[in-house]
Amino acid sequence: MSRIIAASKNKHKIKEIEAITSQFGMAVVPRDEAGVPDVEIQEDGETFEENSYKKAYGIMKLCGEITIADDSGLEVDCLDGAPGVYSARFAGEEGNDQANNDKLKDLVKDVPYEKRTGRFVSVITMVYPDGETLTARGEVEGHIVLEEKGPNGFGYDPLFVPLGYDITFGEFDPEEKNKISHRGNALQALKKQLEARAVK
Repeated sequence: MSRIIAASKNKHKIKEIEAITSQFGMAVVPRDEAGVPDVEIQEDGETFEENSYKKAYGIMKLCGEITIADDSGLEVDCLDGAPGVYSARFAGEEGNDQANNDKLKDLVKDVPYEKRTGRFVSVITMVYPDGETLTARGEVEGHIVLEEKGPNGFGYDPLFVPLGYDITFGEFDPEEKNKISHRGNALQALKKQLEARAVK
């Protein structure tokens, strides 16, 4: 089992990544457990790709090991793609899921359901000590609802109904969510890159 250092401190993200990477023989070790100094990586990129790379590269330089980072968020079409890269701090306070959800509901409350379209986006970057970089993007389309439903997931999950379903991500069984989620799709794309790399 190869060891990969997670740039994220978000236990929910790490759990989702670990649930999928473990199938590929990759054990994800949180940065604090790996003894990586508690340095804050500035997420000031304009795209998920930029922020994901900045996190992975920054932590790799600190620990000298393979590092994996995820930058993800929700893009809502009627809000011109917001909250986008600002998803975690949409309401101003980093990681306050309830405040973010309340702000989103307020902004779209007068928009009809069929126009409350959007997508979850995840960009996963793996950086090797020699500088080699793998980048994988995953998306899942859906609609925003105005009533939070479901005890599972985190972030905007209770407000997002993926296309083809009538329940929110918050109501999904975590294993079932991983099969269709943006992060799951990004990890599947990453798997293909890792397989291609292995046969070089």
